[in-house]
Amino acid sequence: MKIAFIGLGNMGGGMAANLVKAGHEVHAFDLAAEALDKAKGSGCQTYGTVREAVQGVDAVVSMLPNGAIVKSVYTADVIGQAPAGALFLDCSTIDVGTAREMSEAAAQAGYEMVDAPVSGGIAAANAGTLTFMVGGSESAFKRAEAVLQPMAKAVIHAGEAGSGQVAKMCNNMLLAIHMIGTCEALALAEKAGLSMQKFYEISSKSTGYNWSLNDYTPAPGVGAASPADNGYQGGFASALMLKDLRLAMDAAGASGAKVPLGKHATEIYEAFNEAGGGGKDFGAIFTTL
Repeated sequence: MKIAFIGLGNMGGGMAANLVKAGHEVHAFDLAAEALDKAKGSGCQTYGTVREAVQGVDAVVSMLPNGAIVKSVYTADVIGQAPAGALFLDCSTIDVGTAREMSEAAAQAGYEMVDAPVSGGIAAANAGTLTFMVGGSESAFKRAEAVLQPMAKAVIHAGEAGSGQVAKMCNNMLLAIHMIGTCEALALAEKAGLSMQKFYEISSKSTGYNWSLNDYTPAPGVGAASPADNGYQGGFASALMLKDLRLAMDAAGASGAKVPLGKHATEIYEAFNEAGGGGKDFGAIFTTL
């Protein structure tokens, strides 16, 4: 299959490489020359513009920073430029409204499109073990599975267009709440006289079990290996967590949902980012305690 891949950053580069490993012909584009060079080294064919990259392909995959960029790229350079019948898969994390708008615009031009945001981070992108939450029609989802499988440990149909984005923002709001709670519990245990390692051994096998504690322990030298053991470098940046939380808060406001813990988690990550922590892994919230 010929697949255009637009956006080769920390996540997209590894994802495109896994498509090549699966035997696909990948036409890669990014604004950064370094990203293009890395993609070329991974076996991708590189192009100087989006329009060039999408010529003659069966599918277009995008991994872009925000909804405004997604809208601009698809409106100007993908819809009407890719071959008739090509499938569009936007793996960016963006607002639900833009995801649905782009799906409708694609449909009006005769294309099928899915929103397919991911969970798993950079390590999973490189390893091909991402979870994809896919919004779109049943027929589009069935076509998308073949493209997504080489990059995934799970590909789940969330529902109609935009549903993938709903799943992603809710998942990451829950993750942020879990992470803050995990950090608070570890810090409290230590200050109250129980070592964090001993607390980890107990709670990781008790009702306090959660991914942030068991698989991504945010305290250095405690429990599972994580960016905490590397100065909170790598992993999932706090700035990106804040982006996802703000998307969740916007959706909560639009839908009338009450999310008091989500709101407080957003405030905590806003303060952390304003203090200069945006480039650190989101588990670095532990350092504020």
